[in-house]
Amino acid sequence: MRKLGIAVGIGAMLSLAGCGAEDVELTLPAELMEEAGADSIEELAADADEEDGIEEVAENEDGSVSITMTGEAHQEMMAEMEQEANEYIEEIVTNDEFASIEDVTANDSFDDITFVVDQEQYENSFDGFAAFGVSIWALMYQGFDGVDEEEMEVTIHLESAEDGEVFDSVTYPDAFDDMEAD
Repeated sequence: MRKLGIAVGIGAMLSLAGCGAEDVELTLPAELMEEAGADSIEELAADADEEDGIEEVAENEDGSVSITMTGEAHQEMMAEMEQEANEYIEEIVTNDEFASIEDVTANDSFDDITFVVDQEQYENSFDGFAAFGVSIWALMYQGFDGVDEEEMEVTIHLESAEDGEVFDSVTYPDAFDDMEAD
């Protein structure tokens, strides 16, 4: 379900209005597109058009996706992505579905995120899926912000609400590789 939401979010972000002077070209890694659940590049391209500031959406031979847009459309998209990421984080904190999670904070570049949790409850639940979902959003944000594929990284810290100690840290996309190896 989260993958669908992320894929829909990508489509919505590509339909922003704008017409800036300088074009921005972004290349999103194939692995990130797969993790986000973006099933069809054609669907993404269909959601974008020149009126919205999107000039081209193309799948590359390696499965990555290149997007060319106006500078203004890119700025608007980044502001919207930041707002959506913060709303998603707030939803996690306030949602009873993730009962162990008391707070989530992220830096401005979404490469360092801390979950404050009831450690025992967290370790005995599926609340880790929330951290996984946030990592996908963070990597998407970095990709759309022009961070090179080799430098894209988000570290999720798990901090005990009881004593303030970080009891675990997970770094993505490295953790994706670890999941595939298991």
